Amino acid sequence: MRMSISRYPFSWARVVSDILSPPVVWAALVFPITFSEAESTEQAVTWALVYVVLVCVLPIVYIALMVQRGKITDIHMRLRHQRLRPLIVSVACTSLAWWALRLLGAPSVVQQFGLFSLIQIGLMMLITLVWQISIHAISISGATIATGVIFGLVPALLTLPLIVLVGAARLKLKRHTLSQVIAGTLIGAVVPIILFTSFAIS
Repeated sequence: MRMSISRYPFSWARVVSDILSPPVVWAALVFPITFSEAESTEQAVTWALVYVVLVCVLPIVYIALMVQRGKITDIHMRLRHQRLRPLIVSVACTSLAWWALRLLGAPSVVQQFGLFSLIQIGLMMLITLVWQISIHAISISGATIATGVIFGLVPALLTLPLIVLVGAARLKLKRHTLSQVIAGTLIGAVVPIILFTSFAIS
């Protein structure tokens, strides 16, 4: 039996959730990282596209197909039990991306960003087994801290308001409780601090 697909009215919270969804955030961040590390435009674009296709595009295609078939209510997977399989697919695709970046000889920071993404998604999957944490909050806070570690304090401060905006949007849509948003924000921040500061970033 096909599940009905939820329809949500247009609102600022819906727009924020769509534009600042995890795949979009990660795709937007990987390009400045690769361009800051590459010796040529070709290298930067190659590394970025490998990451974007495997980490962002393929999982979204899978989710879209599941929505079309009625297996998932919408692309943001509002029900916890609907999130596990897409997250497993994401972990598999992100693992491939990390190894591909290593095989292509991408710089340490680019490889670390791939590993950072893998660890983030792996944590999302494990937590989802028992609790519906805010994936949006994990993603945007992790991206903000990663921006600070890689590019410096000023770029991080410029993106900091996005954490509040995303959290407010998820609460407005009633997709998460305040505790789920706060927990997601804290976990998202801790992972890049531990990972990136454990290595020397040139």
